[in-house]
Amino acid sequence: MADERLELPQGTLDLLILKSLGLEPLHGWAISERLQQISRNALQVQQGSLYPALHRLERRGWIAARWATTENNRQAKYYELTRQGRKQLAAETLAWRKLATAVGHVLDMV
Repeated sequence: MADERLELPQGTLDLLILKSLGLEPLHGWAISERLQQISRNALQVQQGSLYPALHRLERRGWIAARWATTENNRQAKYYELTRQGRKQLAAETLAWRKLATAVGHVLDMV
């Protein structure tokens, strides 16, 4: 099952990006790599989904971007959570956990 790719429900990518940035600022490629690694290769976020999501989160004020040099001595845009983004991450995490619990109850019906 670890080889199967999962499709993310609408809005889930935003939550996963916020969570990834909760630890440290990252550039886009590193966010994608972290999600793939943590999910044991079940999630592979394509650039066509990742960068529009990053821009949307930036417009909402949940993340901020700045240019910096990577570990490979290249310039990249690093993203980090804002104070508002940390609040949003907490709210979305709580909502996700409530939803997962409710869905679990329905799936466990006998």
